[in-house]
Parts: sequence; structure tokens; C-alpha cells
Amino acid sequence: MLIHPEIDPVAIQLGAIKVHWYGITYLAAFLLFMLLGVQRLKHEPYASISKPAPWTRRDVEDILFLGVMGVVAGGRLGYCLFYKPAFYLAHPLDVFKVWDGGMSFHGGLLGVGLAMLWFARTRHRQFLAVADFIAPCVPTGLAAGRVGNFINGELWGRVADPALPWGMVFRGAGDAPRHPSQIYQFLMEGLLLFVLLWLYARKPRQLGQVTGAFLFGYGVFRFIAEFFREPDAHLSYLALGMTMGQWLCVPMILGGFVFWWRGRSQPMAGAHA
Repeated sequence: MLIHPEIDPVAIQLGAIKVHWYGITYLAAFLLFMLLGVQRLKHEPYASISKPAPWTRRDVEDILFLGVMGVVAGGRLGYCLFYKPAFYLAHPLDVFKVWDGGMSFHGGLLGVGLAMLWFARTRHRQFLAVADFIAPCVPTGLAAGRVGNFINGELWGRVADPALPWGMVFRGAGDAPRHPSQIYQFLMEGLLLFVLLWLYARKPRQLGQVTGAFLFGYGVFRFIAEFFREPDAHLSYLALGMTMGQWLCVPMILGGFVFWWRGRSQPMAGAHA
């Protein structure tokens, strides 16, 4: 049985200025996106597009900027609406207290989707072409976020068999060993999904298929991880014994399959405006 190391959430402190590990993992996520986005410019069909304009590093920078805003705004609003709607309806100003925590991946995904829709329209590109471009660059950012969750000792897993070699006791969660579900998600939604999606996207695919593969892959891996992750105390288990995270993954899985299936009859991603 392992004991979660009590890591100080503040990585660096310079006087009154505190830099938290979680903030550093977000920064790492954005830097990884930038690095991978530049590499995506070398992949077909993006490397040879000339109309309406070639894909450039400036596009990646703009996508990152808009994506950051979408992640923060969508992630916060998603958490408020999906996980604590009654509380925030009664305390609407608390929506802005992001320092108190509370972010939702599914909300962040919707926020990024809206940001990419705006980018596509202003650059006269197809939305799915933009989505296909960025999808393989996302999982490493998700992996970085799970590292932050582990460092903070939050979002721990369900109680595990005491014989589980990597069962871990988390402070604030009692004395029973638990699944380190943050690590499971780091490995599945982060590293494994990145490798599979990056290899799949290295070759030109029909419009929407890479996006569909991302939605389907993340939905499946997150759905599995939820079996080991402790559900939110105020929600517990919902209909059919599923968690909120699992219910939010169902439309992702179905939508991902639809995008991929319909993409079989579409042109190559990014082939035209």
C-alpha cells in the first residue's frame, strides 16, 4: 500500500506571488499544444494547402489563444452547469471564483468547440478541418492536467482491494487504499490516446474522421476510468448506476462514431475551405 506524497501545491513563491503546480501543468499543456501544432503543419494535407490560405505558425498561435479562452470559460461554466447547477443558481457570483476550483473537461470541450467555430468562420476554413487539425494535439494537455490532479491529491479513485500493489492512501479520503485514478486517466486519456491519435492522423483522413476518433477514443477511455474514480460526493451515482462523467461521455462516444462514419464519404480534411 502506497501513501500519496503530500506535495505542496505551491511550486514557487516569490514574496506574495505564488505559482501553483496546477498552473504549471496548464502552462505545460499549452506549450505541448504549440509544439505539436507546429509539427501538424508538416502533415498532409495541411502541408500542401494553398486555398483559402496556407496553414502557418500564426494559425497555431491564434488557435492556442482562442483555445485557452475556450478551456477556461467553458470548463468553468460546464462545471457549474453539469455538477452544481442548484448551488450556482443560488450563488451566481461564485461562478467567477475560479480560484476555489471546479473545472469540467466536457464544458471545456464545448468552449473550445465554439472558439474553433469562430476561428474557422473568420479564416474561411471548414470547422471540421480545423477540428481535425487540433485533435491529435489535445491529449498531451489532458495528460498534463491529470499530473496536476495527482500532485494536488484530488479526484482520487474508489476504494481498492488492499492487495492491490499500487493502491494509494490519499489525505482527506480516509485510511483505505484507493485507485490512483488520476494516473489511470493520465495513461489512457493522455498518453495512450495521444499515441493512437497521432499515428492515425499522420496520414490524410477524410473530413471529420480524426475529430470522430478523438471524441470516440476519449469518451471510451474516460468511461472506463470512471469505474475506478470516486464520483462527486454531492452527485454520487446517477441513473443505471453511472456517474455524471460517464453520462457526459455517452454523447461523445456516439457523436465520435457518427463523425467518423460520415467522414468516409467526405473529402480529405483541410482539402478546401
